[in-house]
Amino acid sequence: MMKKMSIPTSKASLVLFLCQIISALDVPLDSKLLEELSQPPTITQQSPKDYIVDPRENIVIQCEAKGKPPPSFSWTRNGTHFDIDKDAQVTMKPNSGTLVVNIMNGGKAEAYEGVYQCTARNERGAAISNNIVIRPSRSPLWTKEKLEPNHVREGDSLVLHCRPPVGLPPPIIFWMDNAFQRLPQSERVSQGLNGDLYFSNVQPEDTREDYICYARFNHTQTIQQKQPISVKVFSTKPVTERQPVLLTPTGSTSTKVELRGNVLLLECIAAGLPTPVIRWIKEGGELPANRTFFENFKKTLKIIDVSEADSGNYKCIARNTLGSVHHVISVTVKAAPYWITAPRNLVLSPGEDGTLICRANGNPKPSISWLANGVPIAIAPEDPSRKVDGDTIIFSQVQERSSAVYQCNASNEYGYLLANAFVNVLAEPPRILTPANKLYQVIADSPALLDCAYFGSPKPEIEWFKGVKGSILRGNEYVFHDNGTLEIPVAQKNSAGTYTCVARNELGKIQNEVQLEIKDPTMIIKQPEYKVIQRYGQVSFECIIKHDSTLLPTVTWLKDNDELPDDERFLVGKDNLTIMNVTDKDDGTYTCIVNTTLDSVSASAVLTVVAAPPTPAIIYARPNPPFDLELTGQLERSIDLSWIPGDENNSPIINFVIEYEDALHEPGVWHYQTEVPGTQTTAQLKLSPYVNYSFRVIAVNRIGRSQPSEPSEQYLTKSASPDENPANVQGIGSEPDNLVITWEPLKGFQSNGPGLQYKVSWRQKDVDDEWTSVIVANVSKYIVSGTPTFVPYEVKVQALNDLGYAPEPSEVIGHSGEDLPMVAPGNVQVHVINSTLAKVHWDPVPLKTVRGHLQGYKVYYWKVQSLSRRSRRHIEKKILTFRGNKTFGMLPGLEPYSSYKLNVRVVNGKGEGPASPDKVFNTPEGVPSSPSFLKITNPTLDSLTLEWGSPTHPNGVLTSYTLKFQPINNTHELGPLVEIKIPANESSLILKNLNYSTRYKFYFNAQTSVGSGSQITEEAVTIMDEAMASRQVDIATQGWFIGLMCAVALLILILLIVCFIRRNKGGKYPVKEKEDAHADPEIQPMKEDDGTFGEYSDAEDHKPLKKGSRTPSDRTVKKEDSDDSLVDYGEGVNGQFNEDGSFIGQYSGKKEKEPAEGNESSEAPSPVNAMNSFV
Repeated sequence: MMKKMSIPTSKASLVLFLCQIISALDVPLDSKLLEELSQPPTITQQSPKDYIVDPRENIVIQCEAKGKPPPSFSWTRNGTHFDIDKDAQVTMKPNSGTLVVNIMNGGKAEAYEGVYQCTARNERGAAISNNIVIRPSRSPLWTKEKLEPNHVREGDSLVLHCRPPVGLPPPIIFWMDNAFQRLPQSERVSQGLNGDLYFSNVQPEDTREDYICYARFNHTQTIQQKQPISVKVFSTKPVTERQPVLLTPTGSTSTKVELRGNVLLLECIAAGLPTPVIRWIKEGGELPANRTFFENFKKTLKIIDVSEADSGNYKCIARNTLGSVHHVISVTVKAAPYWITAPRNLVLSPGEDGTLICRANGNPKPSISWLANGVPIAIAPEDPSRKVDGDTIIFSQVQERSSAVYQCNASNEYGYLLANAFVNVLAEPPRILTPANKLYQVIADSPALLDCAYFGSPKPEIEWFKGVKGSILRGNEYVFHDNGTLEIPVAQKNSAGTYTCVARNELGKIQNEVQLEIKDPTMIIKQPEYKVIQRYGQVSFECIIKHDSTLLPTVTWLKDNDELPDDERFLVGKDNLTIMNVTDKDDGTYTCIVNTTLDSVSASAVLTVVAAPPTPAIIYARPNPPFDLELTGQLERSIDLSWIPGDENNSPIINFVIEYEDALHEPGVWHYQTEVPGTQTTAQLKLSPYVNYSFRVIAVNRIGRSQPSEPSEQYLTKSASPDENPANVQGIGSEPDNLVITWEPLKGFQSNGPGLQYKVSWRQKDVDDEWTSVIVANVSKYIVSGTPTFVPYEVKVQALNDLGYAPEPSEVIGHSGEDLPMVAPGNVQVHVINSTLAKVHWDPVPLKTVRGHLQGYKVYYWKVQSLSRRSRRHIEKKILTFRGNKTFGMLPGLEPYSSYKLNVRVVNGKGEGPASPDKVFNTPEGVPSSPSFLKITNPTLDSLTLEWGSPTHPNGVLTSYTLKFQPINNTHELGPLVEIKIPANESSLILKNLNYSTRYKFYFNAQTSVGSGSQITEEAVTIMDEAMASRQVDIATQGWFIGLMCAVALLILILLIVCFIRRNKGGKYPVKEKEDAHADPEIQPMKEDDGTFGEYSDAEDHKPLKKGSRTPSDRTVKKEDSDDSLVDYGEGVNGQFNEDGSFIGQYSGKKEKEPAEGNESSEAPSPVNAMNSFV
């Protein structure tokens, strides 16, 4: 028999068990596949290590296991084979290893005490259970003894010894009197941890003859009673006060050893008068926060979930007004073995490698030993693929005969751990688990995912074909997932059809066909619109839809994101919603939701209800408040309330709202209780315990709510145990080694009585541990420390008060704290799709190394340098996050012809894991950006000089530049296009043989081997003939021209002065007469046809200034029309300026004889045109 061995119990089924496999193979959770695969045994259920049984009932020793083929079972008892066939009292359940010992038909439980161990075996190996120690419980009677009365002087200390019989398990001790009432305890009188009753000082009221110690043996549900003890206190005057003296523990120091994870209880009880007060400190440190509790009036120090850090000296100090005394308890925390890394099952293909790791810690450090199929590995059959290296077994080049179950045993003087982990070597031909001819339907332009779930060992390769005889699918329009799924990111109509999946490995090949149908999207072509409606009117919202003919849509209407009121006024038609007799409650947002089996669309509109014009004859108002409230029929959980309604004010009362105030817990705060119809004036109200009720009533009609009534008289209900437990119980770790249990505390009235507390219980899930419980005050959080990292726990929180417990609470599943992931993703591969897009793949990390909830993966990538310039740049890292267990992602926005690096990290709720090694990849060349600039300088009669800058982003190696240009005439028509290729190393060019005084438009771009980049454009003009330019300058500077211009300006100035003087004098002149003929002299200050002043238009002087020659009414000339702007272009120019100020036009000869009316331009005239008109 193995010394100190056990195995953690798992209640998981084979499906859940295979889900936890750490291996090179992923075993899909397909029930048919799982039934066919060979599987070594694994223990799924067993009895606890220390199994105390009721001697009056049958003994059931559990041992359940799974495997393929189903395992057979055998047992050992006290290290030797236990032949159950030779014991008529022992039977084994069918298809199970569970033993049933028949005690109720004559068997003796004591005869079956011992150490039992179960073995489950099939052709693939053998798993073993814990050593299960069977002991019957015992509840012996108290020994007969003669108890003398205790005569004690007032003020002296006293200890009443209980000394209960030794039972299994130990009994629970409490003191009561003859009437079965618990004896009151206080700082002066209290029960010690050993069950004795301690009096720090006795008082006359302590005299009684029925101090009775009771021992309750929970396992057998029996209570044993000690003989009553008599105490008589005699008084002496005066009573002498005394300094504190410790009753327990004795002496000045003591020691205490406790195991890691247990509850540490330290006790100090002192005698003295006045009664001493106890205080606790830890020498050289602080008492651990959140784990320290004081019990028994601070005489007991309780530290839960102790760890090695809690070792040290703890001092209790007892003090009263006469002095103090102290005691130091030296605490040492040891540790039974606990797992750091428990071995996990391994599934391999023939020829693969793997490892089993078993790491545990404890104080002292535990020793590690291995077994194979329940036999010490040193004497187990040889396996050339196996090598043991301390806490690790290394497997290389495994074969099918390497399958076995291995046991790891970690032991020290305080306990042991034992875990089974199998190595299962499978050689299986490919199997496709996706049903044949499965139909997939998707909406057009949405992703399509076609499944090909597979299994095989070695892992099969997957290929996809479209059609029965189509070619293999490749290219960027498809994404191939590691699990066999084919993804079409944007499915179009032509994507529909038959797709074939082929799986092959060295043992065989198999294929499967699936069908894909593409459907038209659902659309709302007529959406509901915003409506404003008067109260009591009618309103309708439309919702007309268009959908695929093969899909059946369902239309649902919501009001304010909730179901429509259950009211016959709401009429839902095929494509509309009508509301009859609209009221104020109908105000809100109405949403039309259209659902099909594949998609969903919605549209919303707001309805605003406004008041209808009031009817003068009737005044509607809120009702008057009810009055004369009366309480009758008072019971513990109900009461009757009656009232008299107030005036309804022309609007019938719809209902009465009843509210209550709890003067005990929330004075001044009113809460909703219930409501009754307006025809009812009484109500039976349900009550809660421990609430001081008063009630008030509010009447409601269509106009609104009345003022509350006057409060009723108060009614205080009796206390009771809680009816409910806290809600929203959660277990979420905040650190890697803790579990934070939180809940929503009960409200005051929910406590049902004084002394509200909570019993917090937890145990690790899937491990057959007892519940660990602690009772805490009325708080909302409790922290369990020293937990393994990220393991599931069952958690429950039960309310209790001074009168008892609430009903048994339901259990919730939580997890202890997360830690940072341990490893980086491996096998990072980059596939460059084009010059700006790449796809990165990686292998997922094993779930056990995530150590938390897998949130996804982060890809860090950055540009190292441009391959064209070979110059490093400031590194700016970019991050992309891919949620869930994705193993690939797209990297957009890359720069062409550049060198990049990237790494991948796994992310959990705690943070990021280590980065994978940097992966370098290069993007191919792309087309360049436009040249950085294009300047045109040195214009001559027939040439222009072009200068340019290379592209800011060449995106590759420049091969050449392309220049295209063409002339532009005065009507903006483009001439023939000329193209020139320029070497990439040039930066300027002189264009010759151009036409003089001609505008040209240039198009310029750069090329790489990929193609041409975007172009830059520019325009320029060759200069005029020098003789024509000189003639224009000469005419513009002639003296006669300047004199004529001055004369015209002087004449206009004189006319303006005369008009101003005569207008001020009010004299009659033609303009004055014309003003008198109109009601408003400001209507026509200028003529509409030529813009001249009143009647002073001089036909001879102003004849040239018509239409296109019109000047502004204030006789000013705009800046763009100044003489200087045209002096270089001479006379006779019929053109205009471009937006950049360059001149567009055609040189012409002398045009003095052309009539001014011929210029139909809508722009202001140039001075050159004006000059030609006066010549």
